[in-house]
Order: sequence, then structure tokens, then C-alpha cells
Amino acid sequence: MKLKEWGAFWLLALAWGSSFLWIKIALEEIGPFTLIALRLLFGSLGLLAVMGLQRQPFPRHPKLIPAYLFMGAFNTGLPFVLIAWGETRIDSGLASILNGTMPLFTIIIAHFWLHDEKITLPRLLGLLLGFMGVVVLVSRDFGPQGIHSNLWGQLACLAAAVSYATGINFSRKHLRGQPPVVQATMVVLNATVLVWLATPFLEHPLHLPTLPITWLAVAWLGLLGSCLAYLLYFYLLNAWGATRASLVIYVLPIVGLLLGITFLDEVPDWRLVAGSLLVVAGIAVVNLRPQLKPKPAAVAAAD
Repeated sequence: MKLKEWGAFWLLALAWGSSFLWIKIALEEIGPFTLIALRLLFGSLGLLAVMGLQRQPFPRHPKLIPAYLFMGAFNTGLPFVLIAWGETRIDSGLASILNGTMPLFTIIIAHFWLHDEKITLPRLLGLLLGFMGVVVLVSRDFGPQGIHSNLWGQLACLAAAVSYATGINFSRKHLRGQPPVVQATMVVLNATVLVWLATPFLEHPLHLPTLPITWLAVAWLGLLGSCLAYLLYFYLLNAWGATRASLVIYVLPIVGLLLGITFLDEVPDWRLVAGSLLVVAGIAVVNLRPQLKPKPAAVAAAD
């Protein structure tokens, strides 16, 4: 894989991994629906500016409009809201961990949905290693009295992972070949419209931020966690495919936990080290490609 693609991978991991911290900070003042509505508004404005600078035309094919509407709902709007709502009940680090289950759902859906994304032994082994890492990390939240955090918050974040997995496979099947900036803009724009239509009914009265730190969180989430991140995300989706692109989610628990430890006084333990190593091992194994031996005829011809 190219150095440019790996650079995009790690930059995306940092942009999305830090989102869980900023969501938690913003939720101190505003509700989850308002937060996501503002985040998507910032993201849409940033992406429209990029699209304008590149002079990319809006897609006009009739089949693309409902496809982007579906992606806006299931790849962005719904999971964003579920994670934000979940973080009103659980820690940001735990939310990032539960979000790390997305590649497992992705590879299962892709196996039945996409003809070129079948489960192979290296992918299965790598995904199992990564999922084991997530399990080790999430075990930090279990104790003798049971689960420490709110069950509904955890289920919301798991449902967000399923929604992401559905969206990433849908995009690979129906939006393959579309320019990344167009994909990112149309998806976030549709999500913005859907969330803003729902927010006044689901969160009343609408309370806008007044604190500078909240506006900083919203701007960070919109411009980096949505605008830049989605440009990188669709670039990797086109370059790597659904399964490998989804592996960025495995890095998010590490970023989320480290930021939680640094800024939210979360306590690290051995599970952080063990889980992180398993996550990295999973990424490495999934990306292994067998070295094909040259055929005898080819060797003879070369001689």
C-alpha cells in the first residue's frame, strides 16, 4: 500500500478518534441532537467550500440521489446521533471502544453483499484479533457488580457501529467510482438536512452554545471530524475497499482511551496495553498479502 494511503489512514484515525473527547465536552452544555446538527452544519459548509474550489459538479443521475440520501441517514446522521446520545450515559473512551466493533459487522455484511469482499483466512484472523482487542478494552467496564456504565448507552454505540457498517458496504456497492469530495459532500449534506429536520421535534427547546469551549468542540467536530475526516474516509474507501477502510475504526479505541486518560482523568490499566497490541496486530494481519511465487515458465523466460 502507498505511503499516501497510510498517511490518510492515520490522519483519519486521529480526526475521528479525538471526536469522542470533543463530543463529551460539548455535551456538558448542549443536547446530543443540537450538537450533531451543528457539527454537520460546520462539516457541510467546509465540504461545500472544498467542492467549490475543486469545481466539482453536483451529481445529477437519478439513481445517485436516493443513494446519497440513504448514506446520509445510515452512514452519518443516525450513527452520529446514536454515539452522542450514548455518550450522555457512558464515558467517551467506552464509546470509542464500542465503535471499534464496526469492522466485524462490515466484513460480515460485505461477505454477503459484495462480490469482491469475501471473507478470507487472513481477513478473518485479523478481524478476530482486532475484535479480541476490543473485548479486552471493553472488559475495563466490567466488575463484580456487573456493567459499570449504562446499558442503553452501550447499545446505542453498538447500533451506531452496525449503521456505519451498513453504510460503508452500501457506498462500496452503489457509489463506487464517485469522486471522494463529491461523496463526502453529498453524504454530509443529506445528513445535515435530515438531522436539522428532526432536531426541533426531538430536542425542545433548542439550546445553542454560549461557552467558547463548546463552540470550539463543535468547530473541531465539524471541520476536522466531519469535513476532513470524510474526505479521507471516502478516499480510503475507493482505494482500499470496505473491509480495509473500516480498519481505521480499530484504532479509534486507542486514540479515544489515551485522550480520555489525558484530559478526562480516566485510569489506565493492563487492558489498555494488551488491547492496543491486539488491535495493531489485527490491522497488520488483515493487510497481509500472500507473496505469489513466479511460475516456472516465467522464470525460464527471464533467464
